[in-house]
Amino acid sequence: MPHPATVIPRPAPVLLPVEDNDERFPVRRVYCVGRNYADHAIEMGHDPTREPPFFFQKNADNLLPAGNAFPYPPLSSDVHYEVECVLALKTGGANIQAVDALDCIYGYAVGIDFTRRDLQGEAKKLGRPWELAKAFEHSAPVSVIVPASRIGHPTEGRIWLEQNGKRVQNGDLSQMIWKVPEIIAELSKLFVLAPGDVIMTGTPAGVGAVTRGDRIACGIDGVATLSVDVV
Repeated sequence: MPHPATVIPRPAPVLLPVEDNDERFPVRRVYCVGRNYADHAIEMGHDPTREPPFFFQKNADNLLPAGNAFPYPPLSSDVHYEVECVLALKTGGANIQAVDALDCIYGYAVGIDFTRRDLQGEAKKLGRPWELAKAFEHSAPVSVIVPASRIGHPTEGRIWLEQNGKRVQNGDLSQMIWKVPEIIAELSKLFVLAPGDVIMTGTPAGVGAVTRGDRIACGIDGVATLSVDVV
């Protein structure tokens, strides 16, 4: 059936490139997992013990496809990089069992959760939401999506980030506190997941500030790499 007429132009769909495929991955929602690596929890001043996971969201159009520069955002002087493994879902549902969770995944990517750390700090002090710090324009650069049918479901592998050629984050997927099947299972208790959902799974230690002119490179061994200029 044709789409009904709209009173204003339709927002452009958010479409991410897929490796070696002319077709694109359409994005519905973007979920993020906080403090999912023990060393990062410690560097942020939190207890690294396994506590229930917590989630926040970015907007679908905050995703910045590979090949685009990251514009330094306004109203902040302390923007941090956070490299993350990214999941792209092909199916969803509510109350998904961990043993079934991997069947929901279309593919994997590497991404960066750029954070206005100064605004996040203010929000934490006041007990306010994090959207101003997390869900701003172009705040989530992401590589091409690599189908799980090609690489399987990685449970280990280096996840790293370099700033101007210097390695500043260096972890391993095996260090996740909450593993990928558990993340999907826990998230599906809170939201009804659906095809097109994207999940950013947390960052290892070593987060730090970027400045205009920086060259950021990151990757997950056996998955993907990504380079971003800060402008």
